Formats: sequence, structure tokens, C-alpha cells
Amino acid sequence: MFRKLDKLIVKAFIGPFIATFFITLVVLIMQFFWLYIDDFVGKGLDTHVIAEFVLYQSAALVPLALPLAVLLSSIMTFGNLGESLELVAIKSAGISLLRFMRPLLIVSIVISGVAFLFSNNIIPVANLKSRTLLTDIMFTKPAFDLREGVFNHRTSDFAIKVGSKQSDSIIKDVIIYEWGNNYLQDNFIIAKSGIMRIGNNKRLLEITLKDGWRYQERGNRGDNSTEFIRLSFEEYKKQFDLSSLLFNRTADSVNKNQHRMLSMRQLGKAIDSLKREISKTDDVVQKNVISAFRFSQYLDSSKYEPKKLPGDTIKNFDELIPDSLLFRVNQQVSGIINTSLLNTSVAASDYNTSRKVLVSHEIEWHRKITLSLACVVLFLIGAPLGSIIRKGGLGTPLVAAVILFMFFYFLNTTGEKFVKEQVLDPFTGMWLATLVLTPVGLFLVYKAVRDSQLLNNEFYFRLWRRIKLFFDKIKN
Repeated sequence: MFRKLDKLIVKAFIGPFIATFFITLVVLIMQFFWLYIDDFVGKGLDTHVIAEFVLYQSAALVPLALPLAVLLSSIMTFGNLGESLELVAIKSAGISLLRFMRPLLIVSIVISGVAFLFSNNIIPVANLKSRTLLTDIMFTKPAFDLREGVFNHRTSDFAIKVGSKQSDSIIKDVIIYEWGNNYLQDNFIIAKSGIMRIGNNKRLLEITLKDGWRYQERGNRGDNSTEFIRLSFEEYKKQFDLSSLLFNRTADSVNKNQHRMLSMRQLGKAIDSLKREISKTDDVVQKNVISAFRFSQYLDSSKYEPKKLPGDTIKNFDELIPDSLLFRVNQQVSGIINTSLLNTSVAASDYNTSRKVLVSHEIEWHRKITLSLACVVLFLIGAPLGSIIRKGGLGTPLVAAVILFMFFYFLNTTGEKFVKEQVLDPFTGMWLATLVLTPVGLFLVYKAVRDSQLLNNEFYFRLWRRIKLFFDKIKN
């Protein structure tokens, strides 16, 4: 059972945690949209498509938002308690800081467990949905939008140009160019005015043209039977297919085997399969490369040295080959060498590709644990740091949280990059941030328990005066 003091600290933590979590999530989503804003603008996407993508992307960014929210809220909570002198009152009552931190430590462990379950079960589905949806959006062509005096040729069937637009539907000085039969025919339509209407399903564009001409070419170019037809009209209706501009959904199964779309159990199976595939590299080299040489069948035999006859003076291998066979032997040797080089390059390429895929799977396997455990590690940094700073609000805690989280993100990204470049093994690279920040957190806890003046300006001012006085004594 939590005591009243435990409930007090938990209530003081929950409010800032929820607020900072959603603020952090919104900032991360805005950062993502800032990178891909060009792929969303001007494509006529429905509101529910954008809302669906935001939902999936928000779920995918939860593991990154949780550690920052825990860090910032813990600094704010203990900073507010220290600024209002509640920490001093609690310590004077004989309650240690570690006992006071215990309920929030349990809460951070629970958040870490929830983050792991979320990362293992929900994030793969969210990544699959968001990646498929983003790919469909990126490959969607811009929406049909007419500009005055400019040819619009975003479809593969026609191009249209208008001199002016009196409204969204009434157009003037219309020129329409159609092509077909592999661009071997040119069909023009010229009209003084027209009324444009796009169907409710946005698949058809219907234009009613008035007072114009239609020029049509029949037959193939270069053929004497080519006909050129010119027709005048007072009113002419034409429909164009706009289905190529519509947003089309791709099946999720296209990307289901990527490493970001797998749970830890699926990643473990994939890693085992990749390791077995890589272990077969020696057999592939033995079969495709070494077997091309005839001496390979004697590799397991004992050493064999031909006996030299008395009077042998052969110093060059070419002397053993007759001149009539030298050219043929050289050709055969060159062919065997070229084949072996090609097989070797193919085997090396396959090995490097399999190795990169294996590393990416191992990175994702460790990431699910490290990002979840980061909630506890950053709490061990934020809670004692807030009690040392003793500043509430969003000023100093926000600056400290951003700096620490940037340091955590830098270590995490650097370790992942080193793993991809095969400088570090997956465990060391992906756990680099945790291995570095955990001692820092324990050090801050030690300093906070002992009421350290680590961030007190007066402490450093007195320390500087002592150092200066010490050097003055030595000088005198």
C-alpha cells in the first residue's frame, strides 16, 4: 500500500508526465512532417488518409517520446518539490531521498514494461501500416490543378492548357493535346471556351467545349495512307480518365518481412535463419570457386612432390608445355581464372548482403530493449538532477532535459551507426547509451542523497576562491 507521501509524489509526477509526453509526441510528428511535407502537398489526399497516417506514425514514435517525457517530468517534479522546500521538509522528517524516489522508480519500471510490450506488439504493426501508407502517398501524382497559360500534363493520356479561368469550372482559350498508339498520332482540340466538371469519384474529367476545332490524324507516320481530319463544332463533350492521379492503397504484405515490422520472436527466428545462411558461405565457395580448379580434388591428399630425374634443369613451368599447346593452355587458364573471379565476387556480394541484413535484424532486436530500458535510466538521471537543481516550471528543467536527451540520442545513433559499419558488435553499439548513462545516473543519485552542491553557483565561486588562494600561497 502506498502511503500518503507516495501518493503525493505519484500525483505530482503523473500530470507533468502526461503533458510532456503528448507535447513531445506532437513535436516528433511535426518534425517528421517537416521532412516529408513535399510528398503530402498538392495531392488531394482525403482527411481520413492523413489522420490514419498520423495515428500510425504517432504509435511508431511512442518509444522515442516516452524516455524524454520521463526525463523531463522527473526533473520538473523534483525541481518543484525542491523549489517549494518540500524536499527539505521531507528530509528533515527522517525520510531519505531514496525512499522518496522509490514510488516513482516503480512507476518508471512499469512505464518501461509497457513501452517494451508496446514496442514488441504494436510498433511492428504501426511501422508496417505507416511505411506502406507513406510509400503510397509518395508515389501518388499531384492532383489535377489547371494553371493559366501552362500545359498540365500530369496524366499519360492528354495535356491541357487554358488561357484564363473565370471560375473553377468556366475556362477560356482551351488547347487539348491527346496522344495514343505509342505517340505516333497527334490529336488537337482547340476551343474558345468550355465548362469543366470533375466526377464525384474524381476518376473522370468531363469538359464541354464550345466553338472550336478538332484535328485528328489517322494511320502511322511515314505511311502514305495517313489521313488528317479537321472538324469544327459548336459544342463538343470530352471525357478524360484521371484514375492515374488517384491515391491507391498497397497491400501490407509487401513490407511484412522487413526488420522493423517484426516482433522479437520473429526477429529471433530470422536471425537464426540468417546465421545458418551465412555459415554456408564456405560450402558455396568450395562448390563454385575452388571446384573450378582441377587440383581441388587432391586438396585432402598428402603432400606430393614429383621426383626429379638426374639431369633435370627445368626452372620454368612453361618449359613443360610444348609450344603448340601453350596458346590453348593460356586460354583455358584465363577462362578458369575469370570464372573464379566472377564466382568469388558473387559469393562476396551475397555474404556482405546477408551480413548487412543480419546486422539490421540484430539492431532492431536490441532496440526494443534499450529504448524501453531508457525510461528507467533517464529517470535515474532526471530525479536526482531535479532535486539538485531545485527549479520548477519549464525553464531550467526543459533546458537540462533537452541537453541530456540530445546526449542520449547522440550516443544511441552513434552506436547504431558503428554497428552498421561493423565497427562494433550489435550488443556494444546498441547498449552504448545505456552503458554510459547508467553510471552518470548513479553518480547523480549519490550526489543528491548527500545534498551535493553540484549545480550551486556559490559552491563553485567558493571553490574558485580556495583554488586562487592556494596558488597565491604557492606564489608567495
